[in-house]
Amino acid sequence: MAGKVVLHYFNGRGKMESIRWLLTVAKVEFDEVYLTTREQYEKLLSDGDLMFQQVPLVEIDGMKLIQTKAILNYIAEKYDLHGKDLKDRVMVNMYSEGVIDLMEMIMILPFTADKPAQLKTIQSKAKERYLPLFEKALSGPIYLVGGKLSCADVQLFECTLMLEELFAGVLADFSNVKAFQGRMTMIPAIARFLQPGSQRKPQPDEIYAKTVMEVFNFNKPLK
Repeated sequence: MAGKVVLHYFNGRGKMESIRWLLTVAKVEFDEVYLTTREQYEKLLSDGDLMFQQVPLVEIDGMKLIQTKAILNYIAEKYDLHGKDLKDRVMVNMYSEGVIDLMEMIMILPFTADKPAQLKTIQSKAKERYLPLFEKALSGPIYLVGGKLSCADVQLFECTLMLEELFAGVLADFSNVKAFQGRMTMIPAIARFLQPGSQRKPQPDEIYAKTVMEVFNFNKPLK
């Protein structure tokens, strides 16, 4: 019998946070092993656990999975969060990958030399490209695809919270997205995850950024 799911990553959001969210919504308990030193990362490499020398790494069902999208898809498929049929799944994937594109702009913010410029880019693309699309998609349906909760909904909800942390009132012109956000907070697992003391991670700070830079031997911020 497979043991508890184990996540190997930094003690911060990054690419693992969407996995934490999805496991939480799927009601799957998980443990975490935090990367804090270069030696830990090199041990994972020498053990052959990192296929492309990258984390996140998730131990689940006797497997050691890497690549964020592959991990998210596995969890979504296993726990019925990936659409009812092939056509729904491709729509879920399109929405999901769009959200990931936006979230990745936010993820690199702690490592960006020109943070004001990056914030301006995030805000403009969120308000001009991404949020209008989701506002339209949610003009009638409760969820994005097929009237059924999917990983894309979970990721969109996570992303809207991240945007609101950076830009107060960013959803003011997107009433459907704001209403969707309210519905998502009513899901018991999500409500618990939003409470203090959960495994949800706070906004990245200097300690998180410094740890990532040291583990990966990054010498300077991104341009």
